[in-house]
Amino acid sequence: MVDFLDSFTAFLRAEKNASRHTVRNYAEDIGRFLYFLDERGMIFPQELDYLALRHYLAHLQAKGYERRTVARKLSAIRSFLRFLAREGVLSATCWAAVATPRLGKKLPKFLYLEEMLRLLSAPDTAMPAGLRDAALLEVLYASGLRVGELVSLNTGDLELQSGQGVVLGKGARERIFYLGRFARRTVQAYLDQSRPHLLRKNNAGEKEKALWLNKYGCRLTDRGVRRVVEKYVLQAGLAARVSPHSIRHSFATHLLNDGADLRAVQELLGHVNVSTTQLYTHITREKLKKVYADAHPRA
Repeated sequence: MVDFLDSFTAFLRAEKNASRHTVRNYAEDIGRFLYFLDERGMIFPQELDYLALRHYLAHLQAKGYERRTVARKLSAIRSFLRFLAREGVLSATCWAAVATPRLGKKLPKFLYLEEMLRLLSAPDTAMPAGLRDAALLEVLYASGLRVGELVSLNTGDLELQSGQGVVLGKGARERIFYLGRFARRTVQAYLDQSRPHLLRKNNAGEKEKALWLNKYGCRLTDRGVRRVVEKYVLQAGLAARVSPHSIRHSFATHLLNDGADLRAVQELLGHVNVSTTQLYTHITREKLKKVYADAHPRA
């Protein structure tokens, strides 16, 4: 069983260009499924059928997992089984009868404009780390980048004069993102004043190409960005559950609220399907409903 899983994770890295985070999560979800089968004496893959999958789903539900988590785990297992079917290890129909749990639509969390402005103004730009944080938050909000895309940026990926940058998104798809005048100005200040200060802590010095540096002069990590956001969320007195992804949600919501075309927002976010972007239209409808309720004399 371990050999099958190793082959699949190698496939994810080599052919799907999946991130380490994705590969780790898939391996964990599939590994627990295989352990479940092994505990019950089932020989994998010879004895795998849709009943085994149904038993596993029932097991997850009995342990109290939410439907969204169960659906995510099932998606990882299905990807694994599709890979094995492609390799001729098992039949492609052995799991087809198992339905994904129905999920209610979960609206993404976002910040209202006033809240976003409070967050952006929270860092102390007189300090090197504060100036870096201000630039980082401005880029997150100006571009709508995912946190993994943000930390992957190198200094050569930005053209501040034109206000454009290039990032490698999900599925190794390259896309252009844009920076407004506030982000360009703050990033330029960071590059001129803060980054050289942070870079001095790195023994590799000028060889470090990462745009965002931590206190040791090395590339800032996803976790580092989350800590930055959490710090200023508290400092600005905002809701405790704001994350870097909430800023991405805010980027999309504010664009749509101000009349941006849905297809354009889809391109800016790097969504493959417009249906993913359409989730944000529910938020704009809620805003319209509130405006109507507050303003109409007979609402």
